[in-house]
Amino acid sequence: MNDDIPVARRQTTRVARDQSPVLSWRSGLSLGLGFVLFALLLWVGWGHLGLLSSPEGADSVPAEAPSELPFPWPTPTSQEERVSVLGHFAYAEAPLESLQVVGTYHGREIRLRQAAAESYRRMSEAAQAAGIRLVPISGFRSIAEQEFLFFQLAQSRALRPQERATASAPPGYSEHHTGYAIDIGDAEFPQFDTEEKFETTPAFQWLARNAARFGFELSFPRGNPQGVSYEPWHWRFVGDRDSLETFYTR
Repeated sequence: MNDDIPVARRQTTRVARDQSPVLSWRSGLSLGLGFVLFALLLWVGWGHLGLLSSPEGADSVPAEAPSELPFPWPTPTSQEERVSVLGHFAYAEAPLESLQVVGTYHGREIRLRQAAAESYRRMSEAAQAAGIRLVPISGFRSIAEQEFLFFQLAQSRALRPQERATASAPPGYSEHHTGYAIDIGDAEFPQFDTEEKFETTPAFQWLARNAARFGFELSFPRGNPQGVSYEPWHWRFVGDRDSLETFYTR
C-alpha cells in the first residue's frame, strides 16, 4: 500500500519514525541530568545555609568531659594572673629524660631536673662539710603519683579537698611535677620528715642560711600568699632561667 503514497511523503514519514526513539532517549537523558544538577545545586545551597548536619559540624562543638572524681572538682580561679586550684598553680610534668637521681628514700629513687640535681649535690656536699646530712625525701612526682597522694590519702583521713590542699597539691598543680622541687629532711632527725618540727633541726637552720647560694628557696613559708600550709621541708630550685620562669611567670 506504500505505493499509493507519494515518494516525498513516504520519506518524511520514514525519517520521523526513525528519529522518534532517538529524540525520546535524548529528551529523557536531558531531563535526568537536569534533575541531578538541580538536586546538587540545592544540596550545596542547603550546606551553605547550615541546614545539613555533618561530622565536622558535630565535632566543632566540644562535648563536656565526664567527671570521674570522687567529689566535685574545685573550679579553677585566677591568682596572680595564673590558673590556680585551691591555692596551687598548674604545672606541666618535666620530661623524664631531663631527670637525674640525687639519692634514695626508703628504697625509692629521688629525681630532679639536671640543673636542680647538680645544684642539690653541691648543696648537700657543702652541708656535709659543715656536719649536716641532708636527706632527699621526694623530688619529681608524676601527675598519677600526685593523684594517689591527694585522693587516696585524703579519703583515708576523711579530709575534704580544701583541707587536704593546705598540705598537698591536687594532681596537675604540684611543684613536684616540674622536677625543680624537693622535700628535704635531716638524717639525724628522721621523725621530723615532712613535719613542721623540721624547722627545729640543724638541717633546716643550715638551709635557711645557705640554700639561696645554691639557687634554692622555701616554697611555702609562713603566711605565703597562696594560702598553703607552712612547709619548712619543701624547697624549690630557681637557679636558672627555666626554673625561675616556671614558678614566677607561667
